[in-house]
Amino acid sequence: MIGQTISHYRILEELGGGGMGVVYEAEDLTLGRHVALKFVPDELSHDRQALERFQREARAASALNHPNICTIHEVGQHDSKPFIVMELMRGKTLKHRIEGKPLPLDEVLELAMQIADGLDAAHAEGIVHRDIKPANIFVTTRGQAKILDFGLAKLTPVAGGVGVSAMPTAATEVLLTRLGTTIGTAAYMSPEQVRGEEVDTRTDIFSFGLVLYEMATGRQAFSGDTAGVLHDAILNRAPVPAGRVNPELPQKLEEVIDRALEKDRKLRFQHAADLRSELQRLKRSSESTQTAPQTIRRLPRWRPWLLLACALVLILAGLGWRLDWFRLRPRAGPIHSIAVLPLANLSGDPTQEYFAEGMTEELTTELAQISALRVISRTSATRFKGTQRPLPEIAKELDVDAVVEGSCEQSGQRVRITAQLIDAREDRHLWAKSYDEDLRDVLALQGRVAQAITREIAVKLTPQEQARLASTHSVDPGAYQLYLRGRFFWRKFSAADIAKSIDYYQQAIEKDPGFAAPYAGLADAYALGSVGGGATPPREGALKARAAATKALELNNELSEAHLSLALVHTYYDWDWARADAEFRRAIELNPNYAEAHHFYSHYFVALGRFEESLSQSRRALELDPLSPDLIWHLGWHYLFARQYDQAIEQLNKGAKLAPNSPVLRIALGMAFEQKGKLPEAIAEYQQVRILAPATPFGLAELGHAYAISGNKSKARDILRQLDELAKRRYITAWYRAVIYAGLGEKEPALRSLDAAAEEHSFGFATLKVDPRFDPLRSDPGFQELLRRIGLTQ
Repeated sequence: MIGQTISHYRILEELGGGGMGVVYEAEDLTLGRHVALKFVPDELSHDRQALERFQREARAASALNHPNICTIHEVGQHDSKPFIVMELMRGKTLKHRIEGKPLPLDEVLELAMQIADGLDAAHAEGIVHRDIKPANIFVTTRGQAKILDFGLAKLTPVAGGVGVSAMPTAATEVLLTRLGTTIGTAAYMSPEQVRGEEVDTRTDIFSFGLVLYEMATGRQAFSGDTAGVLHDAILNRAPVPAGRVNPELPQKLEEVIDRALEKDRKLRFQHAADLRSELQRLKRSSESTQTAPQTIRRLPRWRPWLLLACALVLILAGLGWRLDWFRLRPRAGPIHSIAVLPLANLSGDPTQEYFAEGMTEELTTELAQISALRVISRTSATRFKGTQRPLPEIAKELDVDAVVEGSCEQSGQRVRITAQLIDAREDRHLWAKSYDEDLRDVLALQGRVAQAITREIAVKLTPQEQARLASTHSVDPGAYQLYLRGRFFWRKFSAADIAKSIDYYQQAIEKDPGFAAPYAGLADAYALGSVGGGATPPREGALKARAAATKALELNNELSEAHLSLALVHTYYDWDWARADAEFRRAIELNPNYAEAHHFYSHYFVALGRFEESLSQSRRALELDPLSPDLIWHLGWHYLFARQYDQAIEQLNKGAKLAPNSPVLRIALGMAFEQKGKLPEAIAEYQQVRILAPATPFGLAELGHAYAISGNKSKARDILRQLDELAKRRYITAWYRAVIYAGLGEKEPALRSLDAAAEEHSFGFATLKVDPRFDPLRSDPGFQELLRRIGLTQ
């Protein structure tokens, strides 16, 4: 279009564009001025919704005449395409002004006051913008803020009539509302927008609060990979306090931001004018502080000892001493995330490795209870055990600001821990200390180390977190070492190692019956031995896991691990979804950084068919344990049951690069191939499972199902016979037979097998509602009755 004349405007150059419009600089041939022309993109020129949004922008903005709102001069049409003539501005959007860095305080206040003034003017005309974000605020080269893009504006009645020339029709409002997440931008929505409720001017105030937070800190208040994750944060979480992200912010500005971000709109600023007034008061206070007369302090004359001290510092610096120990350099920024790297075993005895690993895990758990800190799981941190890689490189891979490293040594009844806190962004030591304590006081010692770290990084603790870290419970030294041995073997996850862990936990309990942690360990071990087709019948495993978790909580009701064990019992054995949800929430409340709790909570949501929440929890688990192969491929498992098979295969293949010999991964990959109709590939995956786990029934039911739906019924029936033979020697769930009969299309035997599996409370029932292999049975009344029986409906 360059060089064309549209009406009385000659197009000079393209300035840019986005999803809803292309903008050109043009010369107004009548008035001799330069303007901006905005056209609907060609691909949207016949889109009714896009055209309505474009016209809405013109209607709304043309009703406004304010220095902080982009002026609309005219609306026209060219070749059946509408265009808007706007004032031409030089500068950049607020989004590009921020670019990940906080703006200077005086600029924050000045721009914020202007934006608030523009919003107040729009609201006075009955216009709610509904899409306030940094990309929709332009800052001219003269420092003037201009609100852009009223394409999502809602026109509402104002006192004395309608604020613009024509209100939208009900049909128009429904049409735009049907766009869902397009009514606003996910990261900048208000809680009422997320819930789909009626909005008013206070919605813009919340969104403006998010913009103000970003101006002051350089980062978004809420972040996430999907709209679901963002919506959950907006509804249920508070952002990290702005003052913690940017310690130079005045306390009063943080209070203004917090009030703008109140989730209950009745508690927010009720009018943009009120917010503007608070910012004006803060600006006046800031200016008066800067211009107040300063008392001039005369420096004392140099004395010989002072000159000598300065010379000594310079000499030490020349010899390579790190001056940052003297706090001469400012820190790189606040610390919001941390990883505890594996503590070195200084005992010289390889058999004491369990102790170093256990102390690493316990210190990680202590820090993980702090809600304001993101703490990386031990699983991911362990990958760097013994590595010589630079700390900044490790921190980058784990996506953390700081690391804790050190060593431990257990000798007789004494334990010695040396810990160092390092700002990994600069590879700079912040704090180091050694502790030499009686092993009986090891629990209190771990709390003291965690407290020292939190003080050093100035993280804010809740009163409950302070109390937990200050706990002084003592433990029998022998019982504690047996408990650590139990954890050491439990983490190996094989049947033989789980049996060893149970033995060590029981020995620990015999030595110290008042020590809660071994009971929680027993609950984990019994639950793990029954879930996923283990050799322990579900009823037996559930009974033991429930008893152990209940006893652990009697001794210490704040053990996150025990609450998680109860949640698993309620999910997989009781099908008591409400109690399971309560226990998952309690586990996460006590330990917000507990990756396994988030992981299994995602399984819970899969069982209920609530896939957005499931994926949100899976992604949160991955944030906390980013290098865990299991969590990487488990995300593919959730895509599988959400019936997003291409995404499932892609994610499972990522996991396969890290854990190529995982039987459960191969089963999930085979199931995804089945649903894509790639039966040879599915059968190959299941046959690989039989090679990887020949001593277990893993993969047999899946292989039988694949043979059945591919038409090879004789092989499917042969696998049914193999399962019958195995059942004579060990527990085999009836669920496996149901899977094969469903593939054979034999409804009655499939339903009988499912009924038997329900009687034994088979683990498989947790996915009955969403498992695609049972689709042929879903319309049968017997199947519907089974779903009701376990508290689920289709």
